[in-house]
Amino acid sequence: MDFLIRPMEERDIDEVESIEKKTFSVPWSATSFLDASQKSDNIYLVCEIEGSIAGYCGVWTVLGEGNITNVAVAENFRRRGVARSLFDEMERQARAKAVDIFFLEVRTSNEAARKLYESLGYKQIGIRKRFYERPVEDAIVMSKMYNKTQREE
Repeated sequence: MDFLIRPMEERDIDEVESIEKKTFSVPWSATSFLDASQKSDNIYLVCEIEGSIAGYCGVWTVLGEGNITNVAVAENFRRRGVARSLFDEMERQARAKAVDIFFLEVRTSNEAARKLYESLGYKQIGIRKRFYERPVEDAIVMSKMYNKTQREE
């Protein structure tokens, strides 16, 4: 199965919003995705498979830090390497923008996502109490750091 990882475009927003609504209890709106994807410091990517959006991710970059805001894969495309491929490309592009450390939050109950992030080199660095709504739940804060010499030119 061939993946096409590319920048999120306005034409993708409806499919992205649909995946977001099916994945999260407090989803981002189409407008939020459109606004975030059009800011030059942000990186928003989609994974396209056979003409459909299989998943997406986003990171806000500022002063050498990347805050990963969104990661989701459509249910029928899970466990096929979509999220891993998105992360690889997102991190590659962010490192090219001088990002050396990434942060993300994940629900304490989302064991599948936590295992994925750990396999990608993310480490737990803290807890945000009652971070999530519907249902209220703590978030595990995770980070991944690169040495400046590891940055791809």
